[in-house]
Amino acid sequence: MVLRNELGNSTSKQLRNTYPTLVIPLGSTEQHGPHLPLDTDTRIATAVAAAVTDDLNGSDDASGRYLLAPAIPYGAAGEHEGFPGTISIGSDALTSMLVEYGRSACGWAQRLVFVNGHGGNVDALRSAAGRLRSEDRDVAWCACVSADGDAHAGHTETSVLLYISPLDVRSEDWCRGNEAPLSSLLPVMRSGGGVAAVSEAGVLGNPTTATRAEGARIFADMADGCAHRIRRWNPRGDGFLT
Repeated sequence: MVLRNELGNSTSKQLRNTYPTLVIPLGSTEQHGPHLPLDTDTRIATAVAAAVTDDLNGSDDASGRYLLAPAIPYGAAGEHEGFPGTISIGSDALTSMLVEYGRSACGWAQRLVFVNGHGGNVDALRSAAGRLRSEDRDVAWCACVSADGDAHAGHTETSVLLYISPLDVRSEDWCRGNEAPLSSLLPVMRSGGGVAAVSEAGVLGNPTTATRAEGARIFADMADGCAHRIRRWNPRGDGFLT
């Protein structure tokens, strides 16, 4: 019996005695400026995880070993509070949820890897994966990142959405945001005002330069990077794949 590559489309009978590596997209539901959908991070994580799963299952010695899980669409997004549509469950709740998720899924999966699409989830991932690994569960995570990307709803994310969901990018509404380095903005954001304190539009970067071709390049960089890390499987103590 052939194992399907998606957990949601599989049956318990099909999964019996298969011990796959479960690939879990982790996103967020938060504002992404006036031009991108609230589930941007979840869409990117899901698309990257799907591409990675297909890539890894295409290897001669890996057919059926990687299984794509339904995305987790909520994360720690408190920095976007104040913008309608944002739903943040906070880092503590996310950590607890990821720990319980891992404990349950590791009852039948050989390994778990979370593919993260939102930077605000990193603290929870480090804590949860570290705890699970200390319990002898083989859990790790990687991030959807590309070199020289901007911070939020700017050139990087807008380009990727033009590639994977072009009909959902409202280019008539996009505008330049705060283009200062994130390191210089973080002190103000962490003082309690979040993204709204440094960008009225909720944009950190410049989406007006985004193109579909750039999105294809950035997406390939994200997917190739995650696939390489998962294939190598060299997690740190906090589960991050190096």
